[in-house]
Amino acid sequence: MNIAVEFAVVMFKVVWSFVLAGTKWIVRTREKSVVGQVCLITGAGSGLGRLFAKEFARRGASLVLWDINRQGNEETADMVRDIYREITSKREIIGGIQDVPFQPQVYTFVCDVSKRENVYCTAEKVRAEVGNIDFLINNAGVVSGHHLLECPDELIERTMKVNCHAHFWTTKAFLPKMLEQNHGHIVTIASSLGLFTTAGVEDYCASKFGAIGFHESLSHELRASEKDGIKMTLVCPFLVDTGMFKGCKIRKEMAPFFPPLKPEDCVTQAMRAILTDQQMVCTPRAMYAVTFMKTILPFDAIVCMYRFIGADKCMYPFLDHCKESMNNNETKIGS
Repeated sequence: MNIAVEFAVVMFKVVWSFVLAGTKWIVRTREKSVVGQVCLITGAGSGLGRLFAKEFARRGASLVLWDINRQGNEETADMVRDIYREITSKREIIGGIQDVPFQPQVYTFVCDVSKRENVYCTAEKVRAEVGNIDFLINNAGVVSGHHLLECPDELIERTMKVNCHAHFWTTKAFLPKMLEQNHGHIVTIASSLGLFTTAGVEDYCASKFGAIGFHESLSHELRASEKDGIKMTLVCPFLVDTGMFKGCKIRKEMAPFFPPLKPEDCVTQAMRAILTDQQMVCTPRAMYAVTFMKTILPFDAIVCMYRFIGADKCMYPFLDHCKESMNNNETKIGS
């Protein structure tokens, strides 16, 4: 094809993609069904992972729950079983749809996703006991809570392994079957701090930047391989009120415009994006504007804006809280 003609076609497709994206803001896209499909969630023992598990359970998916905390993971599994029983009970009460198969199950596995061998070994157990998975939700995450020069190297390495490297291992474990079937959905639960940064959480920001880079590169690889049956969704929430960043705060006059996200609201928006095959979702929507401004403004302008909002040192109270908690624990141990 003549390059000029090809360029014109590309420009048309670019414009058309804007039209389609704009249409989705107006016309509500129908959510796909996950009934009977298998969803694996890392870090399912608490926080967002637990909420994702409950949302997928309400929609009739079978769950494979991974967490390093056995007790928390089992608690999530019990909540999922309660949801299954409630759904089954409602079907019986409504009547007329009892013949619709509803036999989802929940499986729990203790797994430290920071350890490559543990991920691969647990993945083998999943294939043997459960079978293939349809959804892979890479949700597990940690934060060290230390300034860079005060942070032990081991904690920096753990942050990178859990928040970034683990995505490589889980994907390598389950992607081959997805490629074979040209079916599946990989979800990366990242953070707005993987799109823009702030002071004091260098290891966390780096790990989330890495996770986003991995996700985007894999998305391009799947497109280049023409595996359009495998979907990818990147979730980048603002600070979620799960206690992970307890104490973090910006300038009080600006706080009402950037409140911490309620975990339930975050998961609701993320589920909507996942079930409509949306490639990326930022919550709240203001994060899109912040990300765009970061790409076009000079660094000094960004610094000025950060200082005005109080975002330049917003993590310092959180870091002080972590340091105080650690000192209190050391005092208790010493006494």
